[in-house]
Amino acid sequence: MAPILPDMDNIRERLLRGDRAALARAITLAESRRPDHRAAVRDLIDAVLPETGKAIRVGITGVPGVGKSTTIDMLGSQLTKAGHKVAVLAVDPSSTRTGGSILGDKTRMAQLAQDRNAFIRPSPSSGTLGGVAAKTRETMLLCEAAGFDVILVETVGVGQSETAVADLTDFFLVLMLPGAGDELQGIKKGILELADMIAVNKADDGENERRAKAAAQDYRGALHILTPASATWSPPVITISGLHGKGLDDLWSKIEDHRQKLTATGEIVERRKKQDVKWMWALVHERLHQKLTGSVEVRKATAEAEKSVASGEHSPAAGAQAISELIGL
Repeated sequence: MAPILPDMDNIRERLLRGDRAALARAITLAESRRPDHRAAVRDLIDAVLPETGKAIRVGITGVPGVGKSTTIDMLGSQLTKAGHKVAVLAVDPSSTRTGGSILGDKTRMAQLAQDRNAFIRPSPSSGTLGGVAAKTRETMLLCEAAGFDVILVETVGVGQSETAVADLTDFFLVLMLPGAGDELQGIKKGILELADMIAVNKADDGENERRAKAAAQDYRGALHILTPASATWSPPVITISGLHGKGLDDLWSKIEDHRQKLTATGEIVERRKKQDVKWMWALVHERLHQKLTGSVEVRKATAEAEKSVASGEHSPAAGAQAISELIGL
């Protein structure tokens, strides 16, 4: 007996009314590996697409221990008190190895976890980074259709996840620790080039504040030698305390200023068009990956190809050709 699909018309109607249960159900279907679920969600997203695209999409990254979760919890709570509806999503390629939950029981964002005007959702715990980012994009659109007007996308992993999150959002915020000094030498140029703003966190009173201001000056110098991605916007560097909420009003004000300026020039629209194309290719790559892993026969053949290359029986090029032929390439 074929499995029965949920009533997608009912889910769509409830989703557009802001029903959280319908939103959670739609996201679960988007993360499903079942082809019928994925097809149903594609139709759902097409149907609600006119209600999406109005939110401010902010990507947030930073090294472990920089205070991302604490800052997001405090910032999100301030935004909901101001009348916004805030969705927090996460992109974590490391979860593909551990299979673990990213936000766990959400205790790292205790205020938002209990806020009816907030919604916290981790990325799927399996698949390629491109696939994870694609699912996050679908989740983002579903949240927008449900009426969330601020989307905060946290990168929990390292490496390529920063680029993935930058390709999902309108504004990319990089959190840094005080005491730049030698740490400045280790900052990847690529991350600075992605940044729309740098916020030095943990700028509490006394010595920490002094160190944060000194670090901010160092980061300004580093940004000064880079060519801004937009002629309209020069990335500012500010100091904040996510734990105490210090400087978060200024942080959000600059995000709104960026939104206003780049909307006026049409850059936000152009950025999103390019992101849509990248999203399309991420889905294509994910489907190719599924073809390689979704069949017992194909998995067996790819394992044999790997073994033959590892043993020196075949060259890597011959192995790649054999695997490509399995999926009709």
